[in-house]
This record gives sequence, structure tokens and C-alpha cells, in this order.
Amino acid sequence: MGFKQTIKNWKQYSKLSDLGEIARRKFFNNCFDGALTCAGIISGFFITFLNPKAPVFTPQNVLIMGFATALAIGISGLWGAYLSEEAERKKKVSDMKKEMAMVDDEDKEEKNNPHKTLLEKAESFATIVASLVDGGAPVLGSSLPLIPFFFGGTLTLSHFIFSYIILIGLLVYLGIYLGKISGGGRARYAIHLVMAGVVTLIVTLLLGQIT
Repeated sequence: MGFKQTIKNWKQYSKLSDLGEIARRKFFNNCFDGALTCAGIISGFFITFLNPKAPVFTPQNVLIMGFATALAIGISGLWGAYLSEEAERKKKVSDMKKEMAMVDDEDKEEKNNPHKTLLEKAESFATIVASLVDGGAPVLGSSLPLIPFFFGGTLTLSHFIFSYIILIGLLVYLGIYLGKISGGGRARYAIHLVMAGVVTLIVTLLLGQIT
């Protein structure tokens, strides 16, 4: 099978399984979750950084904690999404078989039904892609704000400032992306997501004051 044919098949599978809408929704939700999770981790380190009596951390400590969390979220998303998508799509295929009276009690009937084979391939393809998006999106959202911590051996205020700038930029992009999908209100969505990041920072700072 050639490359062009493979791409053509993937497009066909995507249409049959409604993959586009599902993948977009999963990408936004999980990238947003990853970004806010990372915001919470960075804010926790920021509180410690501001406390002169707290232990001294390095940028590498932030990276280790951040990437460990990102990896855990990614594995959880990938694993959980694959199992849930597989179960749901198998049920979908089974229900469609019943509705179309496609009973596979006999091997001969199964071989002579190309539509069923195509549907099953489409659902299997959608399960894999949706799982990859579900696992990859939170890793992306969690990793981008960690970029500044790759530089320098001493933790400074600049690390946190640039990290928050990246985080805000990511939230703005997701807001614009969501607004584009909805057909309008890009600025409104961007403001809503940035406010979620600000609330995360404020709540984390308040918790730091309590403890």
C-alpha cells in the first residue's frame, strides 16, 4: 500500500468514525488540564522561592517534578483513553451491526461484508489516534511552561516570569483555538482561559500562606 493510499484510507476512517470532532475536543481539554497542572506545580515552587526559610531548589528540581507529572498525566490519558475508546467503539460497532442486521454468526457472512470490515478498521484507527491525542496533549500543555527552567543552575525570579509568560501564551492560543472551532468569540474564550490560570495561581498562593 502506497503512502497516498494510506493517507486516503486515514481520511476515510476519520470521516466514518467522526474522529475530527473527538480529537479536537480531547486536544483542548487535555492540553488545558496539562497547562493548569503545570501552573500549579510552578506556583508551588514559586511560593517556596519567595520564602527565605524554605529549602533552596534548583531549576532541575522544577524540571524533574514537572516532567514526572507530565509523564504521569500522559500515561494515564493514553492508557485510560485507549481502554474507554476501545470499549465505546466496540459497542458502537456492535449496535450498528444489530441495526443493520449484520450478524456475524457465520464466517462466510463476515467475509462477504466489506462495509463491516471498513467500519471496524475506522473505529480501530480512531481508537488509536484519539488515545494518542488524549495522552500527548496534556504532556504538551505541561511541558511548554517548563522551557525556561532548562537554563541556568540557580533558580531565579526570571525563570518564573518567563514560565508564566509561556503559560499565558499557551492559554491564549487555546482560547483562540476554541473560539475558532465555535465560530466566534476568540477573545472571550482566551480571557476565560487566562482567568483560569490566574485563579490557579491565586489559589496556590493562598494555600501557601495557610501552610
